[in-house]
Amino acid sequence: MVREEVFVRCKAAIATIPLPQVDATDRGEPRGPLIVTSEIPGPRSQELSARLSQYQNADAVQFFVDYERSQGNYVVDVDGNVLLDIFTQIASLPLGYNHPRLIKAMQKPENLATVINRPALGSYPPIDYVERLQTSLLSVAPPGLRQVQTMGCGSCSVENGMKAINMAYQRRIRGPRPYTEGEMGSCLVNQSPGSPKLSFMSFSNAFHGRTMGALSLTHAKWYVKLDFPVPEWPIAPFPQLRYPLEEFVRENHAEERRCLEQVRDLIYTWDKRGEPVSGICIEPIQGDGGDNHASAAFFQGLQDICDETGVYLMLDEVQTGGGVSGKYWAHEHFRLRHAPHVVAFSKRMLSGGFYFADELRPTEGYRIYNTWTGDPTRLILLEQVIKEVMEKGLMAKAELVGSYMLDGLRVLQSEFPGVLSNARGLGTLCAVDVRDSDTRAQVVRRMRNRGVNLGVCGAVGIRLRPSLLFKHHHVDIFLDKLRTTIAEM
Repeated sequence: MVREEVFVRCKAAIATIPLPQVDATDRGEPRGPLIVTSEIPGPRSQELSARLSQYQNADAVQFFVDYERSQGNYVVDVDGNVLLDIFTQIASLPLGYNHPRLIKAMQKPENLATVINRPALGSYPPIDYVERLQTSLLSVAPPGLRQVQTMGCGSCSVENGMKAINMAYQRRIRGPRPYTEGEMGSCLVNQSPGSPKLSFMSFSNAFHGRTMGALSLTHAKWYVKLDFPVPEWPIAPFPQLRYPLEEFVRENHAEERRCLEQVRDLIYTWDKRGEPVSGICIEPIQGDGGDNHASAAFFQGLQDICDETGVYLMLDEVQTGGGVSGKYWAHEHFRLRHAPHVVAFSKRMLSGGFYFADELRPTEGYRIYNTWTGDPTRLILLEQVIKEVMEKGLMAKAELVGSYMLDGLRVLQSEFPGVLSNARGLGTLCAVDVRDSDTRAQVVRRMRNRGVNLGVCGAVGIRLRPSLLFKHHHVDIFLDKLRTTIAEM
């Protein structure tokens, strides 16, 4: 039998596997997980992984997904397993799978031309592009920012935010004079003065992306950096707080003060060595690096240092934006004295890009540019996501559900103190540490085989990144299965 016939028969057989009883109150999503194979990935996923491995490295593939059958907070794999998804495509599905509002938007005839003819937005934007920006990205712009540039992904959002900062920094030094022939010529061979000796500060355990510029700011995972040349730029320590926060107020305050002093010292040191810091990039909550938190006072202090030294501040909200913290942007919790200079976004915002202060606006075309600079189709979907978030009050619900989930994690870590610790969260951006990496791997694998898909972060963390439609009964399913899993181990 030829391979295509095998595929057709397997797909037909999988389609006959019954999904669990649906819940009409949750748009027809399953009532709970349903596992039909002894292990996940199942045989069909393993077969497809083997085929994919002929053409690329597939070691990162967890399982293959049947996206047509996935619904709401549940992902269905190609073997018919139904899993409660608390990782949501690496934190990038704001409304879960196959939300009817998004399906309807993609079915509108007036949107087809944009979908089919993907525009090169920097040069040939469609007729409704300005209106799309206004009704989507600009309608939820961080307070104090009114400029926005779309991009394709989180990495290029951070990278182009860095470029905007460096251009503004150099304009400030150059003043009103035009570019010189020496500047324009020397930059083409990577020499000064056209390629200035500037540096960009980042923090230990940060993760800002995998392109070369963003990778220079990334310090979380060795396998994303090994073998790649990157500039030797300053790395400040990110506060290592102790939990529960209310029990270690004095210690955590001292730790944050130490880190801020290091930031100030590094700015001074690098200025003296002739490579001044033009910008600082930081996540409101460090994601891949371990779901590490810092207080509002720390971020206020960081902004104060930037203001005093003339360094631009960029907040990487790729993972924390979109309402899951209880506010549309996590940095709104910090009560900053004014807007950051750059706020990078992607994931739940569906489109990548960055908001920026007026003074960072490029003065010439083609300076922040690539073929597509984003995708207007994503703005069509984002417009509907924002309407759903606002009409249904999903940010407030995320805050309540997140608090409920965090309370549950704290109960479990008190029940299993030798296994779980450091439960933490802001809205539904929750995490908990497992005693070591091997135990964590076992927990994640067993939870998946019980029908719950989880993510990891840092050396021993489990990170939870549910959709904005995650509810209390979904939390109960997760906590019950986690308790069972830990108890049997």
